Amino acid sequence: MAEENILGTQVEYEKVQYMVIRLGDEHYGINIKYIDNIVRLQHITRVPKIQNYFKGVINLRGEVIPVMSVRIKMGLEDDVYSNLSRIIIIKIEADAAIGLLVDEVKEVITLDETCIDKVAHDIRDERANFVTGVGKNNGGLITLLDMNALVGDKEQA
Repeated sequence: MAEENILGTQVEYEKVQYMVIRLGDEHYGINIKYIDNIVRLQHITRVPKIQNYFKGVINLRGEVIPVMSVRIKMGLEDDVYSNLSRIIIIKIEADAAIGLLVDEVKEVITLDETCIDKVAHDIRDERANFVTGVGKNNGGLITLLDMNALVGDKEQA
């Protein structure tokens, strides 16, 4: 999107695409640069003695991938499985994949910086630690997730 600045010259804003997902009644955005694959819900093998937000592992074309509940990691109620539930395969580093269990994959949207408001982090709200901003799209608000913080190893108190 181009806009004129006070000098009358065009200013170009960087556009970023986000995959919109649903968790409960809320919509969240994941930068598509992290998304490797989206798969239907399949059998998840439990692994003992891991963090409670890890549901277990799946075998995806011979690769064992840990699956994390985004709901539990963010302090929300436990997962509710349906025909719309999906596992989004995220790659933060080149060889490390992790599956994110979500209620539904909605759509891909494109936002530029004029459509995104940064959020002030409240250290008392652990969910805020996973948020980079709030995107405005077609009259609705989409909470934009920080993938590095969400899949990071820091334990939540």
